[in-house]
Amino acid sequence: MKQTTHPPDHRSVHARNGAATAAPPPARGRKRRRPTSTQWAAWGFLAPVTVYLALFYAYPLYRNLDLSLRHYTVRSFVQGDAPFTGLKNYQTVFDDPAFAPALLHTVLFTAVSLVFQYSIGLALAVFFNQHFRLSATLRALFLVPWLLPLIVSASTWSWMLNSDSGIVNAALHAVGIGPVNWLTSPSWSLTSVIIANIWIGVPFNLVVLYSGLQSIPTSLYEAAALDGANAWQRFRRVTFPLLRPVSAITLLLGLIYTLKVFDIIWIMTKGGPADSSTTFATWSYQLGFGNLLPAFGPGAAVGNLLVVAALLFGLVYLRVQRKQALS
Repeated sequence: MKQTTHPPDHRSVHARNGAATAAPPPARGRKRRRPTSTQWAAWGFLAPVTVYLALFYAYPLYRNLDLSLRHYTVRSFVQGDAPFTGLKNYQTVFDDPAFAPALLHTVLFTAVSLVFQYSIGLALAVFFNQHFRLSATLRALFLVPWLLPLIVSASTWSWMLNSDSGIVNAALHAVGIGPVNWLTSPSWSLTSVIIANIWIGVPFNLVVLYSGLQSIPTSLYEAAALDGANAWQRFRRVTFPLLRPVSAITLLLGLIYTLKVFDIIWIMTKGGPADSSTTFATWSYQLGFGNLLPAFGPGAAVGNLLVVAALLFGLVYLRVQRKQALS
């Protein structure tokens, strides 16, 4: 018997293939996801901070930059028609004979204050880290200079350093030393405001460094003691290296704060006598508000120099931190 072969059913094959390879339905446009309640809450919390930074930081910086690039007088300051002068105000500041002394005083005031504030604050932090009896009470008393308003602290130091009736000269007289004109002598005025600023800044360094010491495990000290390390070696090999990140942010914040110190110097010496304690902060105020014919442009230029200095040190700090993180 012959077997009969039927031709393949191409129609059914194509139908099956068509069913297998049927084109997917056209994709509909993706709908945009609406913000969730969590996102709206995040924006709600972020909005007050953004408005605050814009009103009290960004806008004042913009206005100060605009002041430094225009020739403002009292009339143009009110009417707002000051002509644009470019960098002329900065050139005026650099050519002023008071620029070099003010720069030197600013550097000395900042550097000496930072060194002593950090050194004394670190010594006190290590001392209070021993957790002896009454350490919490004494540590709270050391915070008093930090809690007092600056006008109170500066006025107190002005009274203490008074040439005639100050308690400091009275103590010097008791040990046979003659009186010192702390606030009225060009040789001592800058030293006087530095002493007052150190006293005010030590509590801040104490608090931040003490909190950093609390994060260092005590097991490291115990292991160092078992290896025969004395107190100084434990501090140099354990405490100081592990405290380096906290020390860096403490010095940076202290630097930014010290650069803009105005209240203490103005209340105690007003930048005198003979500009012997004038810094950029007091000089900027004197230019803008200390004369009958205020120089708003140069005063704003000096203020911007302080802002640039703080930004540069901040960038250096971020670069150092990044290198330490990569290493």
